[in-house]
Amino acid sequence: MAVITYRTADVDGLNIFYREAGAPDAPALLLLHGYPSAGHMFRDLIPLLADRFHIIAPDLPGFGQSDMPARSGFTYTFDKIADVIDRFTEIVGLKRFAIYVFDYGAPTGFRLAVKHPDRITAIISQNGNAYEEGLSDGWNPIRAYWQDTSAANRNALRDFLKPEATIWQYTHGVSDVTRMSPDGYTLDNHYLARSGADEIQLDLFGDYKSNVALYPVFQNYFRTCKPPFLAAWGRNDPFFLPAGAEAFRRDMPDAVVRFFDTGHFALETHAAEIAAAIRDFLPAE
Repeated sequence: MAVITYRTADVDGLNIFYREAGAPDAPALLLLHGYPSAGHMFRDLIPLLADRFHIIAPDLPGFGQSDMPARSGFTYTFDKIADVIDRFTEIVGLKRFAIYVFDYGAPTGFRLAVKHPDRITAIISQNGNAYEEGLSDGWNPIRAYWQDTSAANRNALRDFLKPEATIWQYTHGVSDVTRMSPDGYTLDNHYLARSGADEIQLDLFGDYKSNVALYPVFQNYFRTCKPPFLAAWGRNDPFFLPAGAEAFRRDMPDAVVRFFDTGHFALETHAAEIAAAIRDFLPAE
């Protein structure tokens, strides 16, 4: 059985909680979660990979057990989150590492890769998008807010924060919902219910346009650096379409693309299958 430890790093005064497993001298793998989750989304994956990798899975600032500073003292943008995680990797001693990115973790991790291409050994993107064709019509209400940041458009996004919306994100596209543990979405809804969390998440919905604006930058990195790349995709994701996974091959012809018959939170139902794909993709060192 893998031993998983639970730690907190002081990142310039900000407490970043993280899970760690595996031998410190093994190849490093940084796991970056998405909305509205935290590092707990990797609870099934970590034990399946800890014999081969040194795994670090932080909670992004404002998420999970990491500090959630007030908006008055912290700007909730993806640039800022990436800066914090960049510094976090230095503090915990990650010098060269692969990244597993999902949802919000993708624009975070891709920023790290663009900034430090020499540090990134490989990328696994599980429903982490970097192409316009990967965005479904489910983004239309958020796109409306990007174009007009009115109070009405902001308030229209509050439906995404409701408990039933989180459950839907987890269960949509899952062929057998009896494989879907309620633990993940129940914990996510607990975090979303914290005072002030709603406004933080609305800020990030608004700033997601900065990620789309950076798609050409991310794509140039892929073309130029051609990191070993695995797209492991829940094909029934209502937000990030299979076309987004296929598009990685346009810039990285050797990218491996694997689809799984599940939804957005693919690890909830297919952790073993995705772990096997990662083990095939990343050779032991």
